[in-house]
Amino acid sequence: MSAALVKELRERTGLGLLECKKALAEANGDVDAAIEALRKSSGMKAAKKAGRTAADGVVAIKTAEDGAFATMVEVNSETDFVARDENFLGFVGAVVDKAFSQRITDVETLAADDIEDARQALVQKIGENISVRRVVAHAVEGGVIGGYVHGNNRIAVLVSLKGGSEELARDVAMHVAAVNPQVVSPANMPEEVVAKEREIYVAQAADSGKPAEIVEKMVDGRVRKFLAENSLTEQAFVKDPDQTVGKLVSAAGAEVVSFTRFEVGEGIEVEKVDFAAEVAAQLGNG
Repeated sequence: MSAALVKELRERTGLGLLECKKALAEANGDVDAAIEALRKSSGMKAAKKAGRTAADGVVAIKTAEDGAFATMVEVNSETDFVARDENFLGFVGAVVDKAFSQRITDVETLAADDIEDARQALVQKIGENISVRRVVAHAVEGGVIGGYVHGNNRIAVLVSLKGGSEELARDVAMHVAAVNPQVVSPANMPEEVVAKEREIYVAQAADSGKPAEIVEKMVDGRVRKFLAENSLTEQAFVKDPDQTVGKLVSAAGAEVVSFTRFEVGEGIEVEKVDFAAEVAAQLGNG
């Protein structure tokens, strides 16, 4: 079994070497399958996300004056140094301006023609690869859109409300940036996600020795907790933990329609190089 896979599983679960090796062997080297099996057998909580080195860059937002339309983009660079460069930030500004003014919602259209020419010129100037990675637009009738960009320009959120105010929408966007919910409400959680969590909780409770009806109640309770923890409207509001986001919004006569959260580099896998092993291998071959 690959040492890299064993290392990843250990980092994500905190379990011992032999246990991780055994789990990987039983899962034919599939780390995610090994984690799922370990959760079922040991009651382990959700593992950490796969170790990923995030690509650098920034996120940016542009919102219409009437709060009814907004655009959000992510533009990547190779290093944080370039992500803070004025030339790079000027390019990001041009990207979000074009997406906003032309109501563009796909990267292919956004990154064509003038933007591509500007990108290539910037790459030549700074000697580092630049890419326009994502773009999203929010539009709402009879409501408002709030945008929030965290101080480091690496996390940005758009929130659309039916009713309410831009200030309220921005507060909810700030909450989403901090807490990172998966869905707006429990009803929006994909059925397959709920089914997998339930399956894991059932396996964890199977050896408890409790009657079936008690086990069922335990599982139902854990599922409800999972949904509450990952649904925006059920989460305790970060600025006032005594009320949920849902109650905050409802008290203002509003309703959360949707939200989108961008974090720079999320989901991008960068190849990890073990330089010590590489040098040792070269010396061995020499």
